[in-house]
Amino acid sequence: MANVLISEDWLSAPTKKPSLLARLLRVQVETRQRRADRVVEQYIATHGLHKLSDDAERQIERLLFERGQ
Repeated sequence: MANVLISEDWLSAPTKKPSLLARLLRVQVETRQRRADRVVEQYIATHGLHKLSDDAERQIERLLFERGQ
């Protein structure tokens, strides 16, 4: 009889640990996302926006591009 994994067994199966490079890349992406989130929060707070307009989005994109995020 063949061994068949049911969904519960599949979900609990041990997974391989991500490589060092994969972990470093994930940390870098998460760090950049947090920085970008802070830039957006600061822009909204300083400009008192309740709704994002096209102009506000362009300004935020410009800020992110200038900071290399």
